[in-house]
Amino acid sequence: MRAVLPAVAEQLFQDIQKIYQETSQIPDDLLIALQFVFGPCALQALDLVDQLSVTCLSSPSGRKAFQVTGASGRLYTCFVSCHHCPCQAFAYTVLRRNEGLLCKHILAVYLCQAMGVTQQESVSDEQMSVLLSGIAAPSHSGRVCSTGGGRAGPSGSETL
Repeated sequence: MRAVLPAVAEQLFQDIQKIYQETSQIPDDLLIALQFVFGPCALQALDLVDQLSVTCLSSPSGRKAFQVTGASGRLYTCFVSCHHCPCQAFAYTVLRRNEGLLCKHILAVYLCQAMGVTQQESVSDEQMSVLLSGIAAPSHSGRVCSTGGGRAGPSGSETL
């Protein structure tokens, strides 16, 4: 089951994919459209893309999850199939206030997929099961398979 984005967002990702394949660039008009559709998280997501922060974990059984290293260095396990990210911004902005379609982590996953720059990593079915259960476990590359959210800053508040 795949979660569905609004048609305008789906079309935007298709346009980015087509033009990026041809030119290895995203033109200004599509960058403006990204900002219009996704708001302030668009620029933050593009920064994550530039830093190659998105890794697709896939298991022999065909399961996939994405891990995104946030700006703070925290690792977020995102599930595009159901549009879920454990970050505080997703919980607050997307779920609670309904002010955005996606958080920057999930948007970075979509952009990396459209641009073909997602890092790939194979994990065992056992590792994927541990990842899906929310229990932290090391993967082959040393990345931590965890579904945890942001880390607490000096004041106890979340930093993303």
